[in-house]
Order: sequence, then C-alpha cells, then structure tokens
Amino acid sequence: MAVIPESHKDLFLGKNFAHIATLMPGGNPQVTPVWIDLDGEFVVFNTANGRQKARNLDRDGRVALSIHDQANPYRYIQVRGRVVSKTTEGADAHIDAMAKKYLGLDTYPNRTPQEQRVIYRIHPEHVQANG
Repeated sequence: MAVIPESHKDLFLGKNFAHIATLMPGGNPQVTPVWIDLDGEFVVFNTANGRQKARNLDRDGRVALSIHDQANPYRYIQVRGRVVSKTTEGADAHIDAMAKKYLGLDTYPNRTPQEQRVIYRIHPEHVQANG
C-alpha cells in the first residue's frame, strides 16, 4: 500500500477539491470534482447512490484522483487505488461534516429526500506528491 506523505495530508484536510476519475462501462474515463477526506490511510469521499461515479465504482473499483493546493496550484498530490469499502452507515453525518468543512454550514444544503448518501474508502496503491 502506498502512503499519503505527511507533507501533503493537509491537501485532504483543507478546503481543496479533488478530481476523481472512474471508468465508464466502455473503459472511457469520467472525471468529477468531489469534496475529499482522509481516514487514517484511506482516502474518503461521499456521493449519492445512483450517480455516475457511484455506478462506475460499483462495477470497477479502480480510481485515480488529484488534489492541488488552492494557495499554490503547483503543489499537488495524485493517488491511484481501489475501492476497499462502500457504506451508507454514517454517510449522512459525513456529508454534513463535509458541508461544515467546505461551506461552513452545519448540514449539507443540497440533499434531496430520495437520495441515499454513500461513503467510499479508497486504498492508495500509487501516490505521487509534488511541491
């Protein structure tokens, strides 16, 4: 397993967006900006079941993502890895925590009654940090 270096953990903990690439059924990449988190050794993000990235990851757990420092875009990290877990448990609380981090709001304002939030944990297999 690759390790997120201490020098770049702040990119996950700050208000920096990640761009996550998943694979469409035909093998083409699909990229989406996401709020990002770090849980020990795992990269974590939250989405709603049924969205394209969720459908892609449920079919093929390979993922690549990059985060650049908003204060210095030449400082970045990229991670390639695989989904090791998917859970709805705690996902509503997690998206609220992400809303607090990114928006300063106590609850996620874009939740809809029909959506089910889900947390994906990514096991880093390759990490490259710059800057």
